[in-house]
Amino acid sequence: MQPKATRNLTNATLTGTDIPMRILVVEDDKDAASWLVKGLKESSHIVDHATDGESGFELASDGNYDVLVVDRMLPKLDGLELIRRLRAKENAVPILILSALSDVDERVKGLRSGGDDYLAKPYAFAELLARVEGLGARKLLDPKDAKLRVFDLELDLLTRTVARGGTPIILQPREFKLLEYLVRNAGHIVTRTMLLENVWDYHFDPQTNVIDVHISRLRGKLDKGFATPLLQTVRGAGYMIRAH
Repeated sequence: MQPKATRNLTNATLTGTDIPMRILVVEDDKDAASWLVKGLKESSHIVDHATDGESGFELASDGNYDVLVVDRMLPKLDGLELIRRLRAKENAVPILILSALSDVDERVKGLRSGGDDYLAKPYAFAELLARVEGLGARKLLDPKDAKLRVFDLELDLLTRTVARGGTPIILQPREFKLLEYLVRNAGHIVTRTMLLENVWDYHFDPQTNVIDVHISRLRGKLDKGFATPLLQTVRGAGYMIRAH
C-alpha cells in the first residue's frame, strides 16, 4: 500500500500571506461572492464557494478548510444556523461572519452562535483579508507539521521547499503551486480545466501549451534519477500524483 498524502498545515506566527489556506466562502450574492473569491485567490489562497446555507454546510462538513467566511442571511439555511450545526458536530473551523446587520446585539448573537469574528457590510477587502488570515493563524499549530507528503516526496508549506528522498528539488513559484495542487489531490485525476482554474486562475481555455510545458518541467525535476515515477499522465483525462 502506498502512503497517502497528508495535509498537516500550520501558520505558527505567520500570516496567511506566507502560506495558502483553504477557504470556503458561503455567500448568495453573486457579485459580492465573485469579488470576494477573486480577491482571496489573488492573495494566493485556495477558495471554494457555496451559494446557500445547505450546500455550505455540506462542503464545510466534508472539506478540510482553514477558514469559513459565512454570510449572515442565506437561502435554505440561515448563516447562524449553519454555524450552530457545525459546532454541534464538533467542527472547530474558524468562521468569519459577514452581515449587513451591524448593531451590537446582532454581533453578540453571531459570536454566541459559534462564530469567531464578525464583520459588518460594507467592508474593505483589506480588513476582511487581515481577519481571515488572523483566524487561519489561530487554527494552525506546529511548524514541523506544515507539510504535504506522498511516498518519498515532501512539500514544506512554510519554507516553500520540496525534497524527495531527502534530496532538495528547486522549483519556481508556479511549479510549486502546481505540485502543491497535484499533491493535495494525490491518487485522483486532475484535469486540465482544474489546473487552469486552480493554479493559473483561468476560467477559460487560453489555447496554449502552458500546462504541458509546466508538467514537463515539473516531471523532469520530480522524477529524474528516481526509480519510482510520481507524476503520471492519464491519457485523455489529465494528470495524477501516485507512487506506482
